[in-house]
Amino acid sequence: MSTPTKADPGLYDYLPWDSRPKITWPGNARVALWIAPNIEFYEYAPPANPHRKAWPRPLPDILGYGTRDYGNRVGHQRMMRVLDQYGLRGSVSLSTALLQHHPEVIAMAAERNWEFFSHGIYNTRYTYGLDQAQEREMIQLSMDLIKQHTGQHCDGYLAPALSHSPDTIDLFAECGGNYTCDLFHDDQPTPVITRSGKKFVSVPYSLELNDTIVYVTNKIEPRRYGQMIKDAFDRLYAEGEHSGTVMCVPLHAYQVSHPHRLAAFQDAMDYICSHDGVWKATGREIAQHYLDNHYDAALAAQAAVRAEEAV
Repeated sequence: MSTPTKADPGLYDYLPWDSRPKITWPGNARVALWIAPNIEFYEYAPPANPHRKAWPRPLPDILGYGTRDYGNRVGHQRMMRVLDQYGLRGSVSLSTALLQHHPEVIAMAAERNWEFFSHGIYNTRYTYGLDQAQEREMIQLSMDLIKQHTGQHCDGYLAPALSHSPDTIDLFAECGGNYTCDLFHDDQPTPVITRSGKKFVSVPYSLELNDTIVYVTNKIEPRRYGQMIKDAFDRLYAEGEHSGTVMCVPLHAYQVSHPHRLAAFQDAMDYICSHDGVWKATGREIAQHYLDNHYDAALAAQAAVRAEEAV
């Protein structure tokens, strides 16, 4: 399937930071903090995809499989204990095959009233190469599995292994979703234009604070990661005095929860949660609050900018 030629994705209008209507969070919080544990399942020997290799080494990649299995066997429980300590509920970016492979992990998260949203079926099967019907089937199946196993409606979507098509967001909206994590373009929620016309929002999801990118791609030491989280919070907290901001910390239990790394994350959460004006939210709660209270004002502001540009 070829990608159509476009100058931009056409999913949102441009609205400069200083021109936006003010966002207010519950309790007049400055920052909406949400923690996004990626609870994933990687297949030992996945089917080949001509667009992307699932493992960097020849199959079977014991190193890659084993370290990810460490997250499901050990890491999630460590992470959960830290989040419990600070009254933080996770918003789980879920490979829904894990509902069948490791239901015990899901039960532990459900007991804590965590949110579950779709991260596809397996994190070793990609959107690349699927036609619209196939991608729609994959999205709908993942949403149905979440409903079946947890009783929750699936409100959010993060494409499996961040693999997208030109239709991903439209398809998820049409299947009943309310927000996407896949745009990476802002520190506040923004309206998203969908072909169905449904109200739909982007909730900020940080690649900069994503522990896999920090540790594997950028090769940053744990103490520096902890300081990065604090520095990001300080900036968003200061700016949030004028209009509410969003801080997302995406985690992988096979990264952040190793014995030599977890203390840096714990220290950062201790620092953030010592501040007043922090709304400990889920992705669903942020999206719904924005849709209910700020979505229409943002659309009106964007229309005003377009009218002024036309003049």
